Amino acid sequence: MDLPFDGAISTFFKSGAPADVRQAIEKADKDDILTGDYPHETRMSRKLYEKELDALQIELVKLQAWSKESGARVAIVFEGRDGAGKGGTISRFRTNLNPRGARIVALSKPTETEATQWYFQRYVSHLPAAGEMVFFDRSWYNRGVVESVFEFCTPEQREQFFSQVLPFERMIADEGIYLFKFWLNVGRAEQLRRMLKRESDPLKQWKLSWIDVEGLNRWDRYSEAIGETLTRSHSDVAPWTVVRSDDKRRARLNAIRTVLHGLDYAHKDTKAIGPIDPSICGGPDIWHA
Repeated sequence: MDLPFDGAISTFFKSGAPADVRQAIEKADKDDILTGDYPHETRMSRKLYEKELDALQIELVKLQAWSKESGARVAIVFEGRDGAGKGGTISRFRTNLNPRGARIVALSKPTETEATQWYFQRYVSHLPAAGEMVFFDRSWYNRGVVESVFEFCTPEQREQFFSQVLPFERMIADEGIYLFKFWLNVGRAEQLRRMLKRESDPLKQWKLSWIDVEGLNRWDRYSEAIGETLTRSHSDVAPWTVVRSDDKRRARLNAIRTVLHGLDYAHKDTKAIGPIDPSICGGPDIWHA
């Protein structure tokens, strides 16, 4: 079987990855957590995960019904390193929702015309209308991290972004749109393990891009850009929620709980939602490189 990018991820694992990262992957069992300071040694059992997820799915259906009836508008931004679990988390949010009112926005690189427009302009048209929930699989924060790491924007353009992003998000909130921002954080060894799995899986190879491959060599630059972005764009109006996603199951549950606890929808069952695990889901203070 041909591997994408001529097996560049496997090559990085063999000769480019730090020795401790490579050893962690080689020694680990399937359910082991590879990040040393993660507060759980193994991932949540499937049985418990599915039980808790089922309860949360019912609450999400209630939330969507309330949104449609009240005209509420909900926008949820998902950011994170490649392989952090953004797509899988969005999928679990939407499993039982009516897709007509729960859409995904995953924009490709700007067109020539869009590149000449105000940076936020192409995102504005995708904000939710009355009764809609919109899931941004990456967002305007590309400029804060990816574009900076790969020099797709100038330092001046990035500074302009930071000067405008908080006022932009305040306008969204003042408009009455409920805005949630998630940063899914994954350890270096776990990220590489997931990308190796994608590389060898014909059904998931489409998820890989040159950016993903080259990004493996730019871990430190990503870390610097992420840390700065979380610091400079965290606010009371639009706070970041960092989710440590080394265990995808716990990450998904806690992200869903964050949204459900954050909205006062009809027939809400707080007990069914359950508590958020603060050791893996909280503010920027729990983020680490």
